Amino acid sequence: MPQPFLYNLIDKAVFDYKLIEKGDKILVGASGGKDSTALIEYFENRQKRKNADFEFLALNIQTDFGGGLPSDIQTLFKEWNVPVKSIFVDVTGRLSDGYKMSCYWCSNLRRKELINFAVKNGFNKIALGHHLDDILETLLMNALNKGELSTMTPSLKLEKYPVKIIRPLCYAGVQTIVEHSKKGGYFGWTCTCTYQDNSTRKDARRRLELLTGGDRKKKERLFKALKNIRPEYLP
Repeated sequence: MPQPFLYNLIDKAVFDYKLIEKGDKILVGASGGKDSTALIEYFENRQKRKNADFEFLALNIQTDFGGGLPSDIQTLFKEWNVPVKSIFVDVTGRLSDGYKMSCYWCSNLRRKELINFAVKNGFNKIALGHHLDDILETLLMNALNKGELSTMTPSLKLEKYPVKIIRPLCYAGVQTIVEHSKKGGYFGWTCTCTYQDNSTRKDARRRLELLTGGDRKKKERLFKALKNIRPEYLP
């Protein structure tokens, strides 16, 4: 029986960017949503399929904006024999005086907690569930709002910490993940945050769909363009 198309895409990303290597100890951010759940499912499958010499832990960061992992996701993780741990972060309590709550602040704080946990517990890589659409949306956001050509990368060595950030879903479009998660029976759970002020990314998502017409191949070519730089034709 052929393996899922999503796994083929992740396998290619892992090979191209050396995202999973022998002896790796990987911390996987687990929100309970379709993206991180599909990634965790892949990690569990890869260990069995390739008898791979690496270990991983799914870490769920609970906040005062949302609860922990949904019960059905917890059940799936138990069925998959996935090791899971949860920690709590008081996002509102850590907001400095004079600063406004935002999705960026919450996301940044949770990322710091992932890094601190990884360093403290000897993980050398952190796997996040950002996919192809996330990467392209960030490209548009940075170009249009910051005036810079940058985005999230498949593999990033942190300067201040002995940890790499990896994004194994970098070749997978959101629709591919949606279709895969529906077959797996875990599609539909979304962030329970009551704030949800993410208008900038929503606008970038709309612009990306207008630019590509939702065509997966066009999104893939746009991603490819980031690696096919012609500096002589740039300012």
